Amino acid sequence: MCDYANLVKTLHQFAEKAKDKPLTVGEALDSLDEAGYAFICIILVLPFLQPIPLGPFTVLGGVAFATLGWQLLHGHESPVLPKQILAIEFNEGTWKMLVKVCLEILGLCRKISKPRYPFIAAGIRGQKMGGFILLAAGGLMAIPFGVLPLNNFLPGLAILFYCLGELEDDGLMYLIALFWLVITTIYFSAFFFALWYFGEKSLAFFKIF
Repeated sequence: MCDYANLVKTLHQFAEKAKDKPLTVGEALDSLDEAGYAFICIILVLPFLQPIPLGPFTVLGGVAFATLGWQLLHGHESPVLPKQILAIEFNEGTWKMLVKVCLEILGLCRKISKPRYPFIAAGIRGQKMGGFILLAAGGLMAIPFGVLPLNNFLPGLAILFYCLGELEDDGLMYLIALFWLVITTIYFSAFFFALWYFGEKSLAFFKIF
């Protein structure tokens, strides 16, 4: 279960199952016979691909991605999500929205993604790099920034491009994922620096009086 057709089909099935009552993430994943890290992550990352901060949900999502990254980095074959993530419920409307977002984003990305640079994406090297990307992006996403714009979107892009690379055996997507990790780190560092700098200026200003 590792291609776009199965991914979209699966999301449609989740929406159907949520008609009677909200479907938890755990119940949705339990209905799958087998699902790899990229398949699970691309489903989970869809709600984070928006510029608006999601508060505690962003922190929880970051912890989940970091956990999956640690498991992948250490060679765990079957991904295991934290219980708090598995308990999250989505109704039929939310699952349908995820299908729409999935079609729009992946439809665009498929135009630029194709099998290439297998020495990056294949084997242990691809597994280790994927684990690092998930762990780093999840760790950055889990930092409680509050109302900082893009705090879930930028690391979410790194996760998305890793998933695309894994699904399409595209090493270039792995490199783009690393690029977004660098951009996220610079963006967050600039925010912390601004807090420190203007905090120092404010303290110096009030000391005058």
